[in-house]
Amino acid sequence: MLHCIYATHHEYLPNILERELKMIKSFEEFQTFGKDGVDAYVAAATALTKGFQTMTAETVDFSRKAFEKGSEALEKATAAKSFDKALEVQQGYAKEAYESFFAQVNKLGEIYLAAAKEAYKPFESKFAAFTPKAGK
Repeated sequence: MLHCIYATHHEYLPNILERELKMIKSFEEFQTFGKDGVDAYVAAATALTKGFQTMTAETVDFSRKAFEKGSEALEKATAAKSFDKALEVQQGYAKEAYESFFAQVNKLGEIYLAAAKEAYKPFESKFAAFTPKAGK
């Protein structure tokens, strides 16, 4: 009887150990996946932060320049000897302000796009692992 119990447990012991080792390996892989995810998140957050800092600096610089140009235009318009000259100064300023505003919007869009691409890079390989391969 004791021999039968020993033989039965002896047969199942390698299977139990094998399953436990697989479970431990799965847990280690899960930990690695979690750590990699956190590292990717930190890298992405850093990239976005740098992008937003660049956008903020550009916006502050643009605002300062726009204020200076507006002040110069106001001085020129008030110093004009005729209404036509003042209108000409105002129209020139309006055209320049319009063009510089849309140039700034385009520039900010490019900075935002670059920041988004940089923030996506850490996740690229993670998403590629889940995406089915085309043509297989």
